Order: sequence, then structure tokens, then C-alpha cells
Amino acid sequence: MSLVDVRPAAGSLTLSLTSNNPKDRFVDRIDQADRSRTLSPDLKEDFTMMEQKKRVTHILHSPVFKEELEGLIQDQTTKGSSPAGLLALRHIADLITASTMGGAGPLSSPSSVGTVTPVNDLHATEPQTFVKGEKQSRCKLASLYRLMDLFSWARFTSSYATIRVSKEQDHILMGPQGLSFAEVSAANLVKVNIIGEVVERGSTDLGVDMFGFAPHAAIYAMRPDVKCIVHIHTPATAAVSSMKCGLLPISQEALLLGDVSYFGYHGDLDGRDEKMAFQKALGPNAKVVVLQNHGLVALGETIEEAFHYVYHSQQACEIQVGALRCSGGVANLVVLDRDRLKPRTQGIAAGGVTIDNELKWKVGEAEFESLMRMLDNLGYRTGYSHRNPIVREKPPSKNDVEIPATVSALSLDALCGGVADGDPGQMLASPMKLLAQKQQKERTRWLTSPHSYLKVHVPERSASGECSPRTKTTWMQSSEPGTNRGTPIKIEDLNQFVPLNTNPTDVLDKRNM
Repeated sequence: MSLVDVRPAAGSLTLSLTSNNPKDRFVDRIDQADRSRTLSPDLKEDFTMMEQKKRVTHILHSPVFKEELEGLIQDQTTKGSSPAGLLALRHIADLITASTMGGAGPLSSPSSVGTVTPVNDLHATEPQTFVKGEKQSRCKLASLYRLMDLFSWARFTSSYATIRVSKEQDHILMGPQGLSFAEVSAANLVKVNIIGEVVERGSTDLGVDMFGFAPHAAIYAMRPDVKCIVHIHTPATAAVSSMKCGLLPISQEALLLGDVSYFGYHGDLDGRDEKMAFQKALGPNAKVVVLQNHGLVALGETIEEAFHYVYHSQQACEIQVGALRCSGGVANLVVLDRDRLKPRTQGIAAGGVTIDNELKWKVGEAEFESLMRMLDNLGYRTGYSHRNPIVREKPPSKNDVEIPATVSALSLDALCGGVADGDPGQMLASPMKLLAQKQQKERTRWLTSPHSYLKVHVPERSASGECSPRTKTTWMQSSEPGTNRGTPIKIEDLNQFVPLNTNPTDVLDKRNM
């Protein structure tokens, strides 16, 4: 009931100033417009900002907006370039996907229908705890875990990939214990020191597997040149590590590995004698170490190099297991001479990819970049900085504005081959030649200078004005028409007679004049 109640009566009006409902309050009976007028300017601004944020949040979480954003990114990617606008769109897409699927939220499997946990679930701004280049290293290492999962190398029994991000502090990144390789992302990687103490836990509460980290810590301590280590024990690598013959050089993949070291590792390296034996087995240059009955370890100065060696190690082990199964023994296999073929196999592979006498990619970089493109196309959002686009850029078109024509010293008769002054019937007989002559005439019309100069000898004059018997050579403009042939000049450059820093548009306007 309203505050003022108008009641009709017999010839009169009755005004009721009280309410029959005791629960009605004065504030409850004020409408929204009156309430907005009573707010202070600061509160009005806060309410306005909240409404704007609600609208922005609704748009960002809209499926239509996500589909439109994905279409823009795909259109820019197919063009082969990486402009700043594409990078900004990719950052927005990463943040949207990370806020809905990645980070501390629920983790999804690659086999999930329509959803893939993004590799790069970090924010655009790097945390202060990150060292230089750590964000890119995190994205690469998480992408390596995803590749190992796609290649069916993932195991829950102490099989890890690690990378050293700080040589001064000996900080190392590795996947947390308890996550599958399909769940590892850039944000949930754990940073530890050389003795396994957790420095930064990441976006999960999981710890590290000290038993699996032990060989990594030993290798990092003994080999300062190593930056990335990949340890796998798939059925093929575990089978080869249990053979007395070791990894045989019976395939191209085995020859690409170079010298392979062997060590009887059984879970710990606490004793001094074991550490010395392990250091001797590593050597200064070995890239592949077979841990007897425990798989193998691939080393690299970069993630790309470590992946190169672990990939070919897996292939070599699969070939050897298959060959022994078919042949019935090592005696029936053709074993190659590793030392003799090393310069033509591992030596060429270690040199990287060279184009035009310039080192384009180091060991494994070209292949790893192609795999990063594959992951990006599958929707993994690796955050990898691609060095070279997959589509070659087309050369720019040449026109009169970009590359203006230059001076020609040939006459029109010489250019036209004597047909310009000949029989008109001869011109009509060759219309293509006539068209070419017209184009050449138009090209040289505005370039040939209308002035001609004569070489004359002028007597020299002394300071007092007297003529001297000596003469000097000078050039004077000729007033005779038709003598504008001039002296032929060798054209060294296409823009030889165009002044420096000339606007191409001005050149075109000058020609048209």
C-alpha cells in the first residue's frame, strides 16, 4: 500500500497517511530512479564500471566470440606472416583458454572430445621469479612432454624430461610427480635446485620424484654443457638396455647417434666410486647414455638437440628389436663400421642445416619447429616462437613507382629497329612488334634530355682581362635542333639518374608531366 491512500467517500476524499502493512519501510518503497539520484558520484562510477566488466566478461566467455577469434588467427597464420596483431590475438586466445581449461582448473586429456589443455597457460607478463628466457623454456619443455605422450613414450616409472634454466643457480625445471605427460603445461612445471629441493612449485601442489631426478642431477653436475636431459624406458629402449651387445650400428638411425656410452645404473649415485664410474662413462662428448636395464638418456645443449637424439635412439632400438626377432641372433645381422661412417652420418647431422653457406638451423631445430607447427594446428597452443614461416613470402611486384626507369642514350630509330619511319603496312603486319615499340617509346619519351651540348675550346683570360694563347675545353648548350643524340653513357644502376631520397610518387608525377 502506498504512503498516501486516496479513498472515495460520499462527497469527500479521505487521505490515509499510514500503512496497514507494518513491514513496509520507507527505503523499500523508493523506486530505482530515486535511488540512483541519491547515490554519490563515486558510487555511480563504481556501478557503471561493474556493469561494463560484466558485459566484457560475458563477451569473452561467449562461444561465438571464441570461434570468431579462432577464425582470425587461422586466417593470419595461413598467410605465412606473424604481425603484431596476430601475436596479440594469440595472447588473448591463450588467456581465454587458460582461464577456462588450464592453469589451476581441471586438467583434460588429449583424448577428450573437442578440448585440449593448452601448453602455454602462462600470463602475458612474466613473474618476477622467472629468469631471462624461462617462459620460452617452460613452453618448449611442456611441448616436449606432449610430444612424448603423442609418440607413446610416456611412462609413470621415473621417466622425465628436464631443462636447466639457470646455470649460475643450477635451477632445473621438470614435470610434477603424479601428472600424466598429457597434463603437463608451462605453468605446472616444478623448479628445483641441483639437490632436488623445490624452489617454485608451480600451479599445482604436487612434488617431484627424487628417484627419477637422481640421474638428471648427476649429469647436470658432471656436464656443464648439458642443458636438457630426456630419460625414457619404452619397451624398445628397455629391451636394448638389457642386451649384452648394446645398441648395434645396424641402421641409419643408430649411426646418427655417434658414440653411445653405457653405465650400470640401479637407482642411486651416492657412493664416490659410482659417481666416478658414471662420470667416466659420460665422457665429455657423449649425447646418448644407455642405462643398463633402465632405458636410455639423451643429452643436448638445447631442447631441440636432446629431442633429436632421443627420437633417433627410440627408432634405432625399435629397428634392432625387430631385426633380432626376425634374424634369430646377432650373428645373422650386418653390423656397420660406426667409426668409418661417422663423418658421413653423425658428423653431417651435428652440423645442422646450412643454406647459402649460412647456418640456418642447429641440430634438431628444423624438425622440432615442424612438430611445434603440428601441435599448434592441433590446438595445443605451444607458445613457440617460430623462426621461419611455413609459406614463402611472394616477392614484391615491380612497377614504375617503386623502381623508376632510367636514362637511355639510344635514339628512337635504334629502339624501334627502323620500323618507325618505314612503311605503315609493315607496322600493321606485326601488331605485337608495334605494341612493343609504343611501350618503349613511352618509356623513353620523358627520360631523354631535350638539350644537346657541344665541346668547344675557349681561350683563357688572365686576371687583367688579356687573352692567352692557351685554350681550355668547355661544354656549351647547342641551339641546333635535332642534335640531341648525346654521348652514350653506361648504366651502372637502374636508379643511376634519380636523385637520392626521392619520393617514388614524385618521380611518377614528373614522368607524367
